[in-house]
Amino acid sequence: MGIQVHLITHTPDPDRTVAASAKLCYSDSSVSDILAEIEPETMKGFITHLLRSGHMSPFEHATFTFGIDGISRVCTHQLVRHRMASYSQQSQRYVSMTKPSFVTPLSVVEEDSLNRIFQDHCNAAHEAYLELLEKGVPKEDARYLLPHGWKTRITVSMNARELHHFFRLRLCRRAQWEIQDLARRMLIAVKNVAPILFAKAGPDCVVKGKCEEMRPCGNPFSSYIELLEEPLLDY
Repeated sequence: MGIQVHLITHTPDPDRTVAASAKLCYSDSSVSDILAEIEPETMKGFITHLLRSGHMSPFEHATFTFGIDGISRVCTHQLVRHRMASYSQQSQRYVSMTKPSFVTPLSVVEEDSLNRIFQDHCNAAHEAYLELLEKGVPKEDARYLLPHGWKTRITVSMNARELHHFFRLRLCRRAQWEIQDLARRMLIAVKNVAPILFAKAGPDCVVKGKCEEMRPCGNPFSSYIELLEEPLLDY
């Protein structure tokens, strides 16, 4: 089974929550009055203005929690570098890795000889892991043998502001392929429940119309539609 991303829960009506939070800064009306006054078109224009002006603090009031299965520890090592988030990951200290389960890079899968090398070494590492367990070595020590590509599960919570930052970095074509695919799946999930907040989220080539990387990829996305229609990977 490949990677799966589930949006477990999120702030109710995240678009309205952010718009109301921002409007509160500039209004002497009560919260209930502000919520009652916000119409969909007004909300859309207001959030668009916030994005353009860089006034992102109201976005922190909308939070999204994802359950992610089937990604590698290579990917989660990159993911947890995003510090403005909360993480709970499956523990190899307490959970026995009884069956071989690892992500094989697409560059390896495409070549039979390389795939054979990769599979043989990962399976050998797993067999050695099981042998250590049988000889009484604690799981927390035997796990040192397992490859970085070992599949894992993780729960991730991010607010909308951090998600915009995450999408900016990880949907860039220069990002590593697995976390690009993860970010695209997460973007699709949040767009379904917060279409205004994420009406335009992604790398600089999409959001700003130009790349601000010191070393551009040379193949920028031409539009937000192209970014979203990039095929999801099967691995």
